[in-house]
Parts: sequence; structure tokens; C-alpha cells
Amino acid sequence: MEKTFRIIDEDGIHARPATALVNTANKFKDSEAFAEAKGKKVTLKSILGVLSLGLEKGDSITLTATGGSEAEVIQALSDVMINEGLGEVE
Repeated sequence: MEKTFRIIDEDGIHARPATALVNTANKFKDSEAFAEAKGKKVTLKSILGVLSLGLEKGDSITLTATGGSEAEVIQALSDVMINEGLGEVE
């Protein structure tokens, strides 16, 4: 299951929002979550991985989840993206 967003935050995804995404992904022990952007795919359970994407305003990011709670993971991550003002669904 996946969902794609366009980054709308002026600062892109920096440490604070990356931490919110990682903390959310880590709540789901029975699922894996990934972020893909600019041809690079990283786990959403690592802050360094998320920051290594170097996401700036206007970039696209695809969030993917697999495992037992994939629908819940995508919904929770989508809530973070939207509620934190990070991105909008493409």
C-alpha cells in the first residue's frame, strides 16, 4: 500500500518532521514503512534515512507500507504529513 505527497513546507522535511514520521512508523511493530524520493528508498524507522532524502519544497515523496497493519500505517503517516503541514496528496 502506498500514497504519494508533494512537499509544501517551506523548509522541506528537516529534523522535527522527520522525527514525527519515524516515531509514527515505529509504533507499528508488525509492519515496515518506507519513503521513496529522488530514486532513493529508505526505511521510515530511521531518522538518518529520512533526512538523507534531502526533501525540499516541491519534491515528491511516496510512502509505502507492508505487513499486518499497512493500511493503518499509511493512514497514520498521512495524518502526520497533512497535520504537520508537510505535504499534500498528489
